Amino acid sequence: MEINSVKNKTILITGASKGVGAACAHAFASTYSQGVNLALVARNLDPLERLQEELREYTQCRTVLIVADMANLKECDWAVSQTIDAFSQARIDVLVNNAGLHVRGEFITRRAQDISAMIDVNLRAPLYLSALVLPYMHRNNQAPCAIVNVGSLAGMTPLQGAATYSATKAGLRAFSYALHDELADHNINVAVVSPGPIDTGFIMQEMEQVEDIVYSQPMSSATQVAAAIVQLSMSKRYEIAMPKMSGLLATLGYLSSRFRRSVRGTLYRIGKKNKEKYRQRCD
Repeated sequence: MEINSVKNKTILITGASKGVGAACAHAFASTYSQGVNLALVARNLDPLERLQEELREYTQCRTVLIVADMANLKECDWAVSQTIDAFSQARIDVLVNNAGLHVRGEFITRRAQDISAMIDVNLRAPLYLSALVLPYMHRNNQAPCAIVNVGSLAGMTPLQGAATYSATKAGLRAFSYALHDELADHNINVAVVSPGPIDTGFIMQEMEQVEDIVYSQPMSSATQVAAAIVQLSMSKRYEIAMPKMSGLLATLGYLSSRFRRSVRGTLYRIGKKNKEKYRQRCD
């Protein structure tokens, strides 16, 4: 049975109001032609309502809007219970852990509260939500299920100026790999998408705070990342690093600290030039 022929799959997406999360909502709605239930979670209602209006073009798509902060474990509980109640189905087929937080700057300049908040949103919440949804996921001979975590190339190789962010995304990647193996016999795929810079407000609206080196790599669109997430939810692959060449560069940087430090200056110079081009585009 083709996975996209399954009717009324229930998909929970965190950080759904904009960027990659909103693109995921459109991607899943267009993919599941036989019907899909989307639980869209974000901290603010207004952008969720705008997204819900956009999704009306997909007549087979049902949505529930859930206002919740993933830094709060009680609100994580609320998001899962609301998803179950909204669609009268005691199952969740796909969890997309997309909500993320990056308080930019060198570690020594960050408040302890900022560090804690990034860990809570980027690492603790995905692990906690995964534990919450697993009892609702089908196993063995039932329809395939998936947990897809949104990581980063910064989780594949250390990125100065983003020590905490890199640490949380590296932890999320390690969790994804380990849980993928644990659940291999339960018809539940666990995977991580590891993109480089994405052309969304996450970095484009904070350009002056973003390290120049980030812009040294080709930019992916939210739609491209969402397509990778949908692909991972339908397969047994455990990671997509994108763009491909940036993923290879990140792997080399992880394997060899000497290589990473030797190319850092060049990448900063390239990134600085590219940032100026993006700055002009945004003006």
